[in-house]
Amino acid sequence: MSNPFLKQVFNKDKTFRPKRKFEPGTQRFELHKRAQASLNAGLDLRLAVQLPPGEDLHDWVAVHVVDFFNRVNLIYGTVSDGCTEQSCPVMSGGPKYEYRWQDEHKFRKPTALSAPKYVDLLMDWIEVQINNEDLFPTSVGTPFPKNFLQAVKKILSRLFRVFVHVYIHHFDRIAQMGAEAHVNTCYKHFYYFVREFGLIDTKELEPLKEMTMRMCH
Repeated sequence: MSNPFLKQVFNKDKTFRPKRKFEPGTQRFELHKRAQASLNAGLDLRLAVQLPPGEDLHDWVAVHVVDFFNRVNLIYGTVSDGCTEQSCPVMSGGPKYEYRWQDEHKFRKPTALSAPKYVDLLMDWIEVQINNEDLFPTSVGTPFPKNFLQAVKKILSRLFRVFVHVYIHHFDRIAQMGAEAHVNTCYKHFYYFVREFGLIDTKELEPLKEMTMRMCH
């Protein structure tokens, strides 16, 4: 990462919240290292996301969900000082798409929130799930629950909305920092992964459809 702006942008101080790490010596840590090695080697992202022979799909997906959570945190952290209650009173992706927050606790009905509030609640909500041993088991031999992929689809669909908001409302900030290529690579990695395993409905991808066609096809 030779670009000095990127070093500044993607250093640990700019992370939106602490990174979730994998425990050394675990199968998931080894998978994480393998996935990172593929990316660092400049492997075609379409190939890099494919399930390695002999590996468990759920483990591979779990590793990537945590990785994407960390990466999207970093990306949002770079624009968060310009994403305020005043500048972004609604969590949106342009005039056609507005995202409302709903959870099992305080917001039982879809509720319009500012972008920073929405993203904060979203990251808290994801963090609780990826730290939940029942949903993301870390012990070797502990099976994933039957609803794992269903839960992952919801996590990734909501993470995608952060990409939508950043690209449509804050891309000038990303470009100004010289981080455009890095963010585009993160997005392409995310996009190829969710398409490879059918983890996001096509209609959710609509807001960035034109950009994605140019970038990923």
